[in-house]
Amino acid sequence: VQLQASGGGLVQAGDSLRLSCTVSGRTFSGEVISWFRQAPGKERDFVAGIRRQGGTTRYADSVKGRFTISRDNLKNTVLLQMNGLKLEDTAVYYCAAGRPIFSAFDSTDLYGYWGQGTQVTVSS
Repeated sequence: VQLQASGGGLVQAGDSLRLSCTVSGRTFSGEVISWFRQAPGKERDFVAGIRRQGGTTRYADSVKGRFTISRDNLKNTVLLQMNGLKLEDTAVYYCAAGRPIFSAFDSTDLYGYWGQGTQVTVSS
C-alpha cells in the first residue's frame, strides 16, 4: 500500500484548505485511512479517520465541527476538508492506512503504512 498526501499550503487564520490522500496498491478488509499531524517538537497526533468500507468516521476533539473527512473509493482518495483554520493547526499532516477498531483509530501503532506528509501553515 502506498499513500500520497497533497494539498498543504500557507493560509491565514479562518481560511479553508483541503488535503488529499491517494491510496494505491492492494486494499484489505476493514481498512482505515486516517490523518495525523505533527507540529515541531511535538508528538504525532490523530486528526480524523474513516473506514473505507462503510464510511465510519472519527475526529479528534480539537477539529470536530471544523474538519470533515470523506472518501471516494472509485478514485482511491481520502479527503480532509479543513475549515476555520487556527494557528494551532499548523503542522505536517500525514495520511496513514491500517486496521484499527473504532476506539483505536487514534493509535499510531496500528497503522502500518504512511504517506510522506504535507505541510500546513496557518498565519495570523
